[in-house]
Amino acid sequence: MSVRPLEGVRVLEVAMYGFVPSGGAVLAEWGADVIKVEHAVKGDPQRGLRQTGTFKVEGDPNPNVEHANRGKRSIGLDLANDEAKDVLDELIRRSDVFLTNFLPAQRRKLGIDVDEVRKINPGIVYARGSALGPRGPEAEKGGYDATAFWARGTVAASITPAGSDGMISPPAPAFGDTISGTNLAGGIAAALFKRERTGETSIVDVSLLGSGLWAMGHAVALSLHLGKPFLAPALGSHGSVTNPLSGLFRTADDCYLNLTMLQPVRFWADVCRHIDRAELADDPRFATSASIAENAAAGVEILREAIAGRTLAEWTERFATLSGPWAPVQTTLQAGADPQIRANGYIVRAGELELVGSPVQFDVATAETGPAPEFAAQTEEILTELDLDWDRIIALKAAGAVT
Repeated sequence: MSVRPLEGVRVLEVAMYGFVPSGGAVLAEWGADVIKVEHAVKGDPQRGLRQTGTFKVEGDPNPNVEHANRGKRSIGLDLANDEAKDVLDELIRRSDVFLTNFLPAQRRKLGIDVDEVRKINPGIVYARGSALGPRGPEAEKGGYDATAFWARGTVAASITPAGSDGMISPPAPAFGDTISGTNLAGGIAAALFKRERTGETSIVDVSLLGSGLWAMGHAVALSLHLGKPFLAPALGSHGSVTNPLSGLFRTADDCYLNLTMLQPVRFWADVCRHIDRAELADDPRFATSASIAENAAAGVEILREAIAGRTLAEWTERFATLSGPWAPVQTTLQAGADPQIRANGYIVRAGELELVGSPVQFDVATAETGPAPEFAAQTEEILTELDLDWDRIIALKAAGAVT
């Protein structure tokens, strides 16, 4: 097996909840040794998150914890304790990356802001995740993916159809967290590469707000250019006013499939043959880009009527030979049985659970990972790696500095 790209890199993670820890999880899958620092008594508050939407998890393992903490080691430290700070300082000396989402005031209070960490290890990559970015009048404020990524980052308003009773909620727990965490992991990898090439280290910043805007980048650019907000079409409407082959279609069993063929003239005849309407392949209404745009509504009705006549399973079999891009609209449970997802190793085994693997693969290989650590499970292991003897470890425990 080839060496993973970050093997030999140590990441010290002083963070909680989903965003920044998910970035640490990606780094762990890329081979880094990620040491997760948790409060000596309380641990990461994410461990207590049992209810997410309509789902409630009883017992362990808890997917809410496992998703963002796979493959790490956990040490319990009370950072407000002076003796624990000595342990943290030694971990900083031996680490390549310091990763945190603590708010600026808390970082200053605990002595883990950039300057303090760099005094201990001048070459460390300092990476921080925030809600709203490191500058501006709200840089000191916190937030979550639902506030900074989903609401303020324009996602919610852009997918909620006009006239809706309320706003559409995020589609899944930690939706913006996971996207932003992957951005953070990529930034850290780039900073490590820069340090390897130049010897210069970096401060890496990723915010939930910035990640939400990046995800909506096309729509924001269009809005700034045209001077109007990007608005979602009404539910049930077709996705394009000029292209019948770009939109959602209901099947006989009340499922949906998506066609996204941005060159409709190229694919029209093949679609007609697959829906048993071969006589329309040479219809002049759909012969050129101009004519197909002019007759898009008629094309949509033809497709809706035809696709409503068979189930999604039937269309999946029939459309296996369709030349243009299309996809079934799947639930999170259906995705777990998707043979293409399985073939690519996009779902991985992590202890007792199956998790979605981080999206970057190296050398055409499935990501390797392990389960999230139990709270403070590697505390003694990590302390002995720091060359502390057992008398010192026992004294730290007695002082409440470590778990």
